[in-house]
Amino acid sequence: MQSYAHERVLVTGGAGFLGRHVVSELKRRGIADVIVARSRDYDLTHEDAVLRLFDEAKPTVVMHLAAKVGGIGANRKHPGSFFRDNMAMGLHVLEAARRHALRKVVVAGTICAYPKFAPIPFREDDLWNGYPEETNAPYGIAKKALLVMAQSYRQEFDSNFVVVFPVNLYGPWDNFDLEDSHVIPAMIRKFEEARIEGNAEVTLWGDGSPTREFLYVTDAARGLVDALETYDDPDPVNLGAGFEIAMKDLAMTIQRLVGHEGTLRWDTSRPNGQPRRMLDVSRAKERFGFVATTTFEDGLRETIHWWREHRHEVLAREATRG
Repeated sequence: MQSYAHERVLVTGGAGFLGRHVVSELKRRGIADVIVARSRDYDLTHEDAVLRLFDEAKPTVVMHLAAKVGGIGANRKHPGSFFRDNMAMGLHVLEAARRHALRKVVVAGTICAYPKFAPIPFREDDLWNGYPEETNAPYGIAKKALLVMAQSYRQEFDSNFVVVFPVNLYGPWDNFDLEDSHVIPAMIRKFEEARIEGNAEVTLWGDGSPTREFLYVTDAARGLVDALETYDDPDPVNLGAGFEIAMKDLAMTIQRLVGHEGTLRWDTSRPNGQPRRMLDVSRAKERFGFVATTTFEDGLRETIHWWREHRHEVLAREATRG
């Protein structure tokens, strides 16, 4: 394990859902000089803003977590924006890191990069064996292109860039806005609002058959910092918990934990998304010893608790924005 205690670590997206947990994990490990780049100060989709950030912050290490993300609805509505913004941010950040000869860059990829019908569990070697699921392909391809860029820069410029592919994340500080949230916060919010308002029925997208794997966000943060400290190879690495759960079972689990007593209705006019998702997580264990430790129900309980504690703040922000 290498020491990064005296490095100046720039975390793009450090004020976001995953980023704030990564910042906490860095500080927990004694890395005190952490810079959080906020989008209001530096629009990473513009090269001049990225170069200004590097000139002003003077990082020696970057963890590139910034991304334009959303659920199926948001991806279907804004495919061009998702491709453009994610591609631009990664392109500018990695090029600036190369120019400044940084010690290391860790890039967060996405599970959406995998082919729609990749064999289960998804192995890193299968990343190129097919086209991603159509509803989030632009996002997935943009992020996967950064793997090519990282490997190419390593080969030509000897840049120490590594790419980690986290599975679907959940936990405190997730996005609960139903316009662009992912499945777990969306379900938690729907069931909790139905419970509070006394609604007997909750409607969810699809038919409930797709499966997904989920990783608690603090486990993901730990894995990313593990990769920073101990992984220096060109090969991509999956970061996950190594299980899958059907949407029907997920919905019933969240309904039970929230305490909503009622019926579920599946809106089959809405898309299911990718049929199955589960990662082979053996490479992360073999290369840098990462294993997820948070049980799924414990993680869900913590996420539900966070939503209940912060619900009124989120609703107030939405009302102001709307």
